[in-house]
Amino acid sequence: MQNFAAIDFETANFNPSSVCSVGVVIVRDGELTERFYSLIHPEPDYYNYRCMQVHRLTYADTDNAPPFCDVWQQIEPLIEGLPLVAHNSRFDEGCLKAAFRTYRMDYPDYTFHDTLAAARRRLPHLPNHQLHTVAAACEYRLTRHHHALADAEACAWIARELL
Repeated sequence: MQNFAAIDFETANFNPSSVCSVGVVIVRDGELTERFYSLIHPEPDYYNYRCMQVHRLTYADTDNAPPFCDVWQQIEPLIEGLPLVAHNSRFDEGCLKAAFRTYRMDYPDYTFHDTLAAARRRLPHLPNHQLHTVAAACEYRLTRHHHALADAEACAWIARELL
């Protein structure tokens, strides 16, 4: 796959609509050409302690952040016509659909590809198929795991190797 957009969401709580950050990496002709990152004011607007422990974002980080609908207006032209790629795409696609429902936006039925599923097929020998493990197996050094842009970039790298 030569042209796609890798996407990663972090959530404030266990509600899939509570996206609090997003990272997007655009790949064209096999090259990473654009990167986009934004904090997002989550909906519902509360943080679960376990989620904060994972990504280190708090209410203070997103209190003045734009809502999902405003952030998506910036992302939409970047990803137009591209399939989306995510590591464990069920999570990220679920977040995207939930946010669209929450903000009463028409979901355009994006096509998702899953690097987790690809890694399980192509790299069965790994001890696990978590993003950082698969990234390392693909010779990518993921240094800021659970930062949405860093994870999207790792996903893009993996997709170029495995999809």
